[in-house]
Amino acid sequence: MLPIILATLVLLWQAALVGYAFALAGNSADEGARAGAAAGQGGGAQACEAAARRNLPDSWEAEVDCSVGGDLYDAEVRVVVPVLYPGLVDFSFTAPGRASAVWED
Repeated sequence: MLPIILATLVLLWQAALVGYAFALAGNSADEGARAGAAAGQGGGAQACEAAARRNLPDSWEAEVDCSVGGDLYDAEVRVVVPVLYPGLVDFSFTAPGRASAVWED
């Protein structure tokens, strides 16, 4: 019975990590889009990436893409989903997060 209980706990923990990865991606994309829109045309990309990475824990890996789409500043963050512990072994898929913010004057 003990192996079944341990396997269940491991699967529940992994499910929590996957959910947390999606939450991190969404929040980082929101913060990046907001910072990029507030920075204006000149330094939007640098401000966007810095703000998006600032909201990620150090052991979590992510790709950040910032771009301009008309009147909106777009940010996309893809957080790599870890296996059991961040920084140990990673799955081959990522948790995506996207956000847009209107340019500020």
